[in-house]
Amino acid sequence: MLIAQLTDTHIRRPGSLAYGVVDTAIYLAAAVDHILALDPRPDVVIVTGDLTDFDDPAEYARFREITGRLPMPLFPLPGNHDSSQGLLRAFPEIAARTAGGRVNYVVEGFALRLVMLDSTVHGRPHGTLGEEGLTFLDAALSAEPSLPALVCAHHPPFLTGIRHMDVQNLFDADALAEVLRRHPQVCAYTCGHVHRAVTTTFAGIAATIGPAPAHSVSLALDPAAPPTFHMEPPSLSLHLFADGRLVTHRSFIGTFSGPHPFFGPDGKAIGTPG
Repeated sequence: MLIAQLTDTHIRRPGSLAYGVVDTAIYLAAAVDHILALDPRPDVVIVTGDLTDFDDPAEYARFREITGRLPMPLFPLPGNHDSSQGLLRAFPEIAARTAGGRVNYVVEGFALRLVMLDSTVHGRPHGTLGEEGLTFLDAALSAEPSLPALVCAHHPPFLTGIRHMDVQNLFDADALAEVLRRHPQVCAYTCGHVHRAVTTTFAGIAATIGPAPAHSVSLALDPAAPPTFHMEPPSLSLHLFADGRLVTHRSFIGTFSGPHPFFGPDGKAIGTPG
């Protein structure tokens, strides 16, 4: 199973630039082109939050228009720039998978189960799963203890060293860890929010933050550093599940020189002296 992860696309209405600089729609369109050019193509695309910048119906419509070229299923979650209800109104097919007002659901029918969790707190930048989300997660994992699972949300449950982002991460991370430790079939946790590719471990499993396809939060590890962003090379995460293991690759979006062969027709490395 191959999973493409988009996150923090921050789509705005036409003519509006994020932070006065970034035409996020152009970057999302390039990410879609990139996914379509992959060989093999991903089986699914997950979007771990902040689809929009202002939870505007027109922004959701623009997101859907741009991603509508993708032939594979797309499974989104809200981020702090979205809202649970805004996303459910924009994606009735996702609303049909959920119960209640939160965007908690399970994707099945693939080699890896995807447990999608809503970590948003309305009007606030930080996240919590709350009793509802934690109970949903525990029940979803208890229902299929023999099937491997990937848990997805918007907010990271660990510190990254970028202080202005760390103060707005997942506030009930300890409770999440308790649930995850009860279910050894969970192979990883992945999220967004930080606009950077970050890898660590959490509750004894792999934990990753997906990079953003547009602007990146600056890699500023000085606790006194102000909140800023850079226009680094855009990328996305590709999660390959094979032989019982999840391997995450960072795939850069754009056109680059290559592929170049290592070896010539004689079987020797090209450029070998003599």
